[in-house]
Amino acid sequence: MRFASTEALAQRAQELAAARATVPRQVLVCAGTGCVAAGSLEVYDALVATCRERQIPADLQLTDCLHRQGAGAPAGTRLFRSGCHGFCEKGPLVHVLPDDILYTGVEPRDVPAIVDETLLGGRLVEKRLLRDPVTRQRLKGREDTPFYALQTRVALQHCGVVDPESLDDYLAVGGFAALRQALTEMTPEEVLLEVERSGLRGRGGAGFPTARKWRSCRKAAGSPKYMICNGDEGDPGAFMDRSLLEGDPFGVIEGMLLGAYAVGCTEGYFYVRNEYPLALTRLQRAIDLMRQAGLLGERILGCDFSFDVQISRGGGAFVCGESSALMRSLEGKVGEPRAKYVHATDRGLYDRPTVLNNVETLICVTRILERGGAWFASIGTPGSKGTKVFSLVGKVRNTGLVEVPMGTTLREVVYGPGGGIIGDRPFKAVQTGGPSGGCLPESQLDLPIDFEELTRAGSMMGSGGLIVMDRRTCMVDIARYFIHFLLEESCGKCVPCREGLRQLHTLLVDLVEGRGTPGHLPQIEELAQGIALGSLCALGQSAANPVLSTLKYFREEYESHINEKRCPAGICRKLITFSVTAENCTGCTLCARVCPTGAARGEKKQVHTIDPETCIQCGACYDACRFDAIAIR
Repeated sequence: MRFASTEALAQRAQELAAARATVPRQVLVCAGTGCVAAGSLEVYDALVATCRERQIPADLQLTDCLHRQGAGAPAGTRLFRSGCHGFCEKGPLVHVLPDDILYTGVEPRDVPAIVDETLLGGRLVEKRLLRDPVTRQRLKGREDTPFYALQTRVALQHCGVVDPESLDDYLAVGGFAALRQALTEMTPEEVLLEVERSGLRGRGGAGFPTARKWRSCRKAAGSPKYMICNGDEGDPGAFMDRSLLEGDPFGVIEGMLLGAYAVGCTEGYFYVRNEYPLALTRLQRAIDLMRQAGLLGERILGCDFSFDVQISRGGGAFVCGESSALMRSLEGKVGEPRAKYVHATDRGLYDRPTVLNNVETLICVTRILERGGAWFASIGTPGSKGTKVFSLVGKVRNTGLVEVPMGTTLREVVYGPGGGIIGDRPFKAVQTGGPSGGCLPESQLDLPIDFEELTRAGSMMGSGGLIVMDRRTCMVDIARYFIHFLLEESCGKCVPCREGLRQLHTLLVDLVEGRGTPGHLPQIEELAQGIALGSLCALGQSAANPVLSTLKYFREEYESHINEKRCPAGICRKLITFSVTAENCTGCTLCARVCPTGAARGEKKQVHTIDPETCIQCGACYDACRFDAIAIR
């Protein structure tokens, strides 16, 4: 259906919303990348097949519900694949509404029981309900699950709720209402003022005020003006933008349309890394459907506003997360940054005025225009408004996507939705902001998450990665790992970054391999500061953060590597020896069972030993021991 006017779109949205409201039951199968990798598509196929076998009316599309309603037939169960539900640790996920029943770790063999017990019998399949790690009680649904109950989902509002490949489904939940209002009731300046009122700052890492960037581009001379969405998420462990593109592509495009209307852009680009095939597929389908519907292209919805977008696939270069490098890549050139005195809002893509926003920023624009700038500004802190989506990974019980208000403390995230540290081990550090961020210790756990507070602590917001670490994490090795990553990803254009990172990595390797001397630490500090001061772009300017923050908060670990030739965390293999503490050993044999070389040995209920000749320092015995009987020297 092609919409020639905003009125026609509004009427269709009303019909679809009514149809969706009459469906007595919806069964949502998570089809985000994590759950797909775990087999959720097979679960979906099994649900479809089993419903047909049991002769249960199961509509797969919202239009099927609409036709059933038009024919006077009773509404049936709606079964569809949604975007990411966020709880990646427990997938594949199946969510039954309106009963709010959340099944976790679902396999195709579980499907007959779910259909027979829940869909036909109204009973729960207990074994697939989530178990509370503390009380061991089964949790029925998302409202009972701390992982969801402790979040405030704004950007993620539609992820895991709608079919991301259905324009009808997006319309049924209020999609494009903000665009309709902007085109019929607001001038571009009024849209810009609403975003300004919200206090929205860029979610890509720098935290630059979105409205200020838009206004600069709008005032700039030259045409055409371009709008770019940065989906080239490159931080290890980060998958926020990928999940938003997979789960709510229409919402992201709507935010881009609103920005283009406010700024006066006529052309747009999505720059998405090629390693995101599912996000690319769903984004392209959304673009195609919107073109067919008259929501992209010339004279959108019969108005004077024209705008179209296309997708450019990135090669996965981390440096292309930097704005000028990204734009050079879009132009078909080598992805290298240029001097920052040239502002993209004046001379960006093809030397024309350009706005670059990341995925989460644009979807927040959609929410702001739906509910008002004052509503968004009421969430968060005075300097950091709204919510922030994080990918929570590492040594935490509940890994996945978490969205919380700005100002929430790190402790509330790690021990709230995150559920605490695996195995109740001591917390050691959390890294915020990806490879260019810093590692913060337990003393900083009560730090509010906002742009200024994290920067003052020696870290940064970044795009939203949170990597949690326990006592079995060597902070020297963490610094070495991220410096190696940045060394590999540096474009090599400027000497401080290209050569400085190489030398910094060499010094850190000396420490983890036992060649460190007292002179290494001042060399490392001086070099790290020089790289930050002399580099051309943000990659080099922030590259030293992992080193400087670990030196600030975990200096004693560096000193142990140098002075004692010992790794306190038991990670750097050339600096550790594992042994058994006889008084703690119960002879449970668990260390012997997990040892890959047979170095740990002993009779049941007898004190065990570890043969230093065959031990490869893998740490499996240390991780497995429940009685603190494995010592690291």
